Amino acid sequence: MEPPHRVFNNEDGTVEKVYRRDECRLMVLHRKSQTIDMFEKDEEGNDTDRFLTFRHIINYFDDGDVMILNDTKVFPARLYGTKEKTDAKIEVFLLRELNEELRLWDVLVEPARKIRIGNKLFFDEDGPMVAEVIDNTTSRGRTLRFLYDCPHDEFKRELFALGEAPLPHYIVDKRKATMDDMENFQTIYAKNEGAVTAPASGLHFSRELMKRLEIKGVNFAFITVHCGLGCFDPIEVEDLTKHKMGSEQMKINGEACQIANEAKMAGHRLCAVGISTVRAAESAVGTDGMLKEFDGWTNKFIFPPYDFGFANSLVTNFYHPESTMVMATAAFGGYDLVMEGYQKALDNGYMFGCYGDAMLILDD
Repeated sequence: MEPPHRVFNNEDGTVEKVYRRDECRLMVLHRKSQTIDMFEKDEEGNDTDRFLTFRHIINYFDDGDVMILNDTKVFPARLYGTKEKTDAKIEVFLLRELNEELRLWDVLVEPARKIRIGNKLFFDEDGPMVAEVIDNTTSRGRTLRFLYDCPHDEFKRELFALGEAPLPHYIVDKRKATMDDMENFQTIYAKNEGAVTAPASGLHFSRELMKRLEIKGVNFAFITVHCGLGCFDPIEVEDLTKHKMGSEQMKINGEACQIANEAKMAGHRLCAVGISTVRAAESAVGTDGMLKEFDGWTNKFIFPPYDFGFANSLVTNFYHPESTMVMATAAFGGYDLVMEGYQKALDNGYMFGCYGDAMLILDD
């Protein structure tokens, strides 16, 4: 499970991988005509045997259209340490910093049954990074106080140097995270640090593709949603209205609102890139259908039926059944059409998950 790449064998016997973000497959769903595009067209408009790639997304957008992008930045949230006295190996997943001065962090630990209040965890055999468990928050959640006396910037730098890319368990259970993952599991426009999982639909954008979109006249509105793990939480209720989504911190500034609102008023396409982005837009849209400035948290859970108030197109990945992302996708594109697309994806070997292929849903 890796992003699209090509492998080159060097003369010295080493192997080099060159990653191509925008070479994943692209499936396009048209929700009004109830049609699905999967293949490139020939000169007569007939399907060829060549699958669409993400680079072809440029053909579906024109001058004045706007893509709403999430510029959150993923930090290396997964650390491995050992418990004092027993040397038991412990995974610590950083969620967010609670207190900068006291070095307090909200974390998840695994295996949780071995970690109790008062335990100390060591993260580097030769280094000074030590943490003490000071509270239980959930069955797997703990509050850690890092015992590291230095300026905060130095502490963060040392802490993150011990971490690795926070890939989902469906990847790290099959292979270890690599140095390449810390770059690949990050959008090229990532700016504001705070996410513990990537806004995966944005991973497909390369610098070259964004430049080509810019030249074509497509504008970008950047918002920030610090993606958390709530989207991966299993749904354990039959009544979906009773499911509680984890909250995510988000910020939408005036510039983003102006870019997106002007495009909407002019009748252009507004494309939300990713489920986190469309959830944020739905959290901040006003009763007049315009995007409003927002600085706070959202726990909006979108599932069918749902009347979307802002974006009229969506880029998303193919996700696992019964996930909150699939439910939001089905709400946006229509259940029957999205399920038809998923079946075609299964039949044709599309890749699922954060490093998988992409789906574009258009309102035509």
